[in-house]
Amino acid sequence: MSGVRLDKWLWAARFFKTRALAKAAIEGGKVKVDGDRPKVSKLLTEGATLSVRRGYDEEVVTVLALSEQRGPASVAQRLYQETEESVARREAARLQRKAAAPVAPKQKPDKKSRRLIHRFKRDPTIG
Repeated sequence: MSGVRLDKWLWAARFFKTRALAKAAIEGGKVKVDGDRPKVSKLLTEGATLSVRRGYDEEVVTVLALSEQRGPASVAQRLYQETEESVARREAARLQRKAAAPVAPKQKPDKKSRRLIHRFKRDPTIG
């Protein structure tokens, strides 16, 4: 196999649920091949470096094998390998998002706490 269409490979490697979603991501600039913005029909070869942005995360992977058929996840994971820098960057970003998340109260306030909250909200001198 000399090459596989980029949208088919992204679908087969389970980066996207459908080829239509893969196509939309490629056209939207969320996927780069060797640093360039490709077309949907670009033929992908082994050894190519892909940058795939999904949500908050960007994965940089190296293509190890080609496939036009979508198989089980265990087979799809053997089609590519994520770079060490990419894994570290995604983990650091995940921890940063987790630390920046607002802390919600663990339970509802009891009657006494509710009264304090209402009094705090009504009293303009507190503040």
